[in-house]
Amino acid sequence: MADTKLSNADAPQPGGAPLVTHTELARHTSRDNLWVLVGDTVYDITGLLDTHPGGTGPLLKWAGRDATKAFAPIHPPGTLETLPREATIGKIDRATVPHAAVEMTPEEKRMKAAREALPPMQAVLNLAEMEALAEGVLSATAWGYYRSAGDDENTFDENRRSFKQWWFRPRVLHKITNTDTSCRIFGHASALPIWAAPAALARLGHPDGEMNIVRASGKEGIVYGISSNASCSVEEIMGAKQPGQNLIFQLYVNRDRAATAAQVPKLRAQGYSGLMVTVDAAVAGNRERDQRAKGGEFVGPARGKSQDNGGGAGVALAISGYQDPDVAWEDIPWIQCLTDLPLYVKGIQSVEDAATALEVFKVQGIILSNHGGRSLDYAPPPMSILQELRAERPELLDRHEVYIDGGVTRGTDVLKALCLGARGVGLGRAFLYANALWGEDGCRRTIEIMRNEIITGMRLMGVTSIKQLRPELVRFVGGSGGAGAVQEAPVWQRAKL
Repeated sequence: MADTKLSNADAPQPGGAPLVTHTELARHTSRDNLWVLVGDTVYDITGLLDTHPGGTGPLLKWAGRDATKAFAPIHPPGTLETLPREATIGKIDRATVPHAAVEMTPEEKRMKAAREALPPMQAVLNLAEMEALAEGVLSATAWGYYRSAGDDENTFDENRRSFKQWWFRPRVLHKITNTDTSCRIFGHASALPIWAAPAALARLGHPDGEMNIVRASGKEGIVYGISSNASCSVEEIMGAKQPGQNLIFQLYVNRDRAATAAQVPKLRAQGYSGLMVTVDAAVAGNRERDQRAKGGEFVGPARGKSQDNGGGAGVALAISGYQDPDVAWEDIPWIQCLTDLPLYVKGIQSVEDAATALEVFKVQGIILSNHGGRSLDYAPPPMSILQELRAERPELLDRHEVYIDGGVTRGTDVLKALCLGARGVGLGRAFLYANALWGEDGCRRTIEIMRNEIITGMRLMGVTSIKQLRPELVRFVGGSGGAGAVQEAPVWQRAKL
């Protein structure tokens, strides 16, 4: 810990912590003595330079300055409370802080104008329109992180395109007035065959972050997977939870295995109903949108000891440096021994690995996923793996819980996956975009859109319950039948709502 001696003017105040002047804060900007202000508290973060997951770049950027605006969106409350006691220098003396005129940046002006031009929420009819609107109200850093995908983004594109390669074989003349969309997701009752997939840093889009998605999921009756990199604390998340609501924790195994060994056994008591371990992101993918748009808050490249993981720069690297790139199959029994929660493996990308997870290691279920196209470019889309499972190992689909996520934009996408044997479909980015636009209401609108599309699709297919969806109701057409057609501009743009 660096020298934290205060000047006489900064002596401890009666009944409280020392007051630190703005001038004193500004003196501590070197690698050997680095202070930052977060909220009302000044911290000595010199000891973090070699271990910060995002490297030294972001820390040095804010040396001797107020880092609150950069810190808050990507760190849950209480993060700095884990520092040694001596790292807390004292409270900032607000009387000494210069009061510069507050002027909006060009980006802030752009975001404000976009928000003021938003159509009424109910006028947004599909998820593509929601995404287009979200780009306008998000910062370049947030949009770059949310939307980014690996390399040339071929896998991202194929995730969406793969659904267009399947067409329906509707059955007609059935009574379809009463339609039941209920099912079980991760062993729990769900109002719809969808779940909110884990996606990090929801606070980049809205101050309430993941709490909005928790509230919306609970009120609409679907399961939500909470990211290890959530920007809200466990206390905030559980405080937003509805009675009886089911939340699944998504785990990245820590390089410090002791940290994971301490974390996982606490999950049930914290309120989680299941555990999924992510295996399709051993290192951060080469996400060029994220790297270009990382902005002043995430300058770099990061050069901390934890940075050398083979991945790229940007927000993704800033939050993922703690993740262990050497997680292997033999770690699955270890994780299972840490908890009695049902374990799911998220990120299966081959029939062989699906069989290994389900038959050898006896996990509760698997999620076919390529990390939303954010990891290895040219990794197969989940629908392709689902098709292979249906053709080569249909018994795995019949006997086990198999889910998919990635590329879902329509309720008909969900129905196609269920016809092939998936138990449910996850949506990640869709909730981040909705959260950025209208918070909890936006997330509930996303679920409403999916519900309407799923029910309409089921009725037009001639089925009235999820259990009636089956392989003979879909046909693989490959690139024919209109797949790959250029999508029109969103309706709200053409109608100028």
